[in-house]
Formats: sequence, C-alpha cells, structure tokens
Amino acid sequence: MRIAIVGQQDFGKAVLEAFLARGDQVAGVFCAPEKPGARPDALKVAAQEKGVEVFQFPSLKSEEARTSLKRLAPDLGIMAFVLQFAPQDFVTIPKHGTIQYHPSLLPKYRGPSSINWPIIRGDSKTGLTIFRPTDGLDEGPVILQKEAPIAPDDTLGTVYFDRLFPMGVEAMLEAADLVVNNKHQEVVQDEAKATYEGWCRKAEARLNWANHVDFVYNTVRGCNPAPGAWTTLNGKELQIFDARKHAVRTFGAVRGKIGEVVEVTPQSFQITAQGGRVEVQRAKLGDGKKVAAAELLSSGAIKPGMIAA
Repeated sequence: MRIAIVGQQDFGKAVLEAFLARGDQVAGVFCAPEKPGARPDALKVAAQEKGVEVFQFPSLKSEEARTSLKRLAPDLGIMAFVLQFAPQDFVTIPKHGTIQYHPSLLPKYRGPSSINWPIIRGDSKTGLTIFRPTDGLDEGPVILQKEAPIAPDDTLGTVYFDRLFPMGVEAMLEAADLVVNNKHQEVVQDEAKATYEGWCRKAEARLNWANHVDFVYNTVRGCNPAPGAWTTLNGKELQIFDARKHAVRTFGAVRGKIGEVVEVTPQSFQITAQGGRVEVQRAKLGDGKKVAAAELLSSGAIKPGMIAA
C-alpha cells in the first residue's frame, strides 16, 4: 500500500521502518517542526536517510499541509504519536482515510499522559487502541485494541518500551491491512465509560508522604522515567526513580515519622509513608545527575532522620 505517516520521535521512526521493511511505499512523512536548539526529530532523520519526502508544517490545519497530502495521493494516512491537531479536511484526504495510535484502552484514559495515569491509579492492565481520528480528542471509532498487563512493580518505562511500543507498531500494520482490504469494523466509543486525564507533569508528580504508601509508590512508578516523581529533602529537590515498596502488616510496624529517611543501607534508603515505606534505589538530588542511591549516601548528601516534604 501507499501510505503517508504523521508522527514524531522513536515511535514514528519504528512505524516508518516497519512499513518499509515489509515492502509498503511511504509517500511522505509529516512531523512537527523542532523547537530551537532541539535535536532533529528521529522520524525526520530516518525518513531523510531512506529518501522519503519530509514535511514540517507549524499547523496541519494549513492549506499547505492539505495540498501536500493531496499531492502524495496515499491509500492510507498513519498517525503515530501525534501532538499536532489534525482536522478532518486533512485526515480524510487519503483514499481509505487515516488511522491513529493511542496508548490506552479507549474510551478510558483519553488525553496526552494516558500511560502514566493507569499506573498511578494502580490499574492492573492497560493497552492500546487504533482508531479513526476525529475533531474530538481521542474520541473516534475504534478499529483495533490490544490489552497489556501492568505488574505491581512496572514503571512507565517498562509498560511503554516493553509492551505498548512494540505492540503498537505491530497493531498499526495489522489495522492498516484491515482498513485497506475493507475487512475492519468501526466501533463507536461508549461515552458513558469515557475518562479524560490531562498532562502528568511536575505538579502532578509531587509526592505527599502523608498519602498511603501504595499511592506514593504508584506515583513513583507512573512517573519513571518522566516526569520523575519528586519531593524536597533538606531544602533540595529529590527526584525518585527506581524504587520498591515495603508495606507493613501489623500495628506499630511503621518506623519513623511521615516523610522521614529510615532504614539506610549502603545501597538504598527508605522513606516512611502511611502504611509502609518506599525504598529508593535511584534518584536525582538538586542539580545533580540521576545516580544510584548508594552514591548519594556515600557522599553524605542523604542521612537518616532527614524529613522529606
């Protein structure tokens, strides 16, 4: 088939390479312009290396964007990790329309941080959806869905890179074949089951040690590696990445005050929350680098009795 890809970064690159590897023709690639000083987009670089025409329009609502897509005359549009708004007069140009990837089981977790929130909320499963883009955010009819488990110690990184990323590339190929061969079904999303969550950024990633240890730990997991769950310790910002949870099961077993650094070993330190402790194994203190907890402890930057807030 002849396709046009709209996307960016590593996921867009992987989708491009997957279609080319099986012999499809990529007529062109659309990706957002890079911000000043940013590295060249991975999808853009890969497309240029493979001789695929690249378009970088500030807006896909422009006449230039529509004209360029019409000139390519694709059978299908493929939206792979798209943050730009794509209007209907753009996505309906390809012969068989356009399909889009979203890393959640729509209609749940519509929005831009749909991988973070299921982990933060303690869900045991998530998944991906291939759907028809509409003018509503992640609201179009569903073509294909795949489920993926969330294990108790999974992080944003493991869920995405180990599951939703590779599964998503394969699902894009599968859904494209279904649509072009007219073997697909389009299921309207049930609005009664729909949820929307906004960005998970720094404000949402702040830890409150007075919360239950389950919620604190899930926030750490759901923000690892980005945006990085954080607290303050001795006047400095402490970002926590790799960690483990230690729940208590008997009355009086919680050690220390809420937020207190306890259970210090050469390799890690623990911070007390309601109902247990979070063992920190990798972190970033102040303007330093992300390092193993052992390095912070050996330098004396973190000591027993300090209070995180």
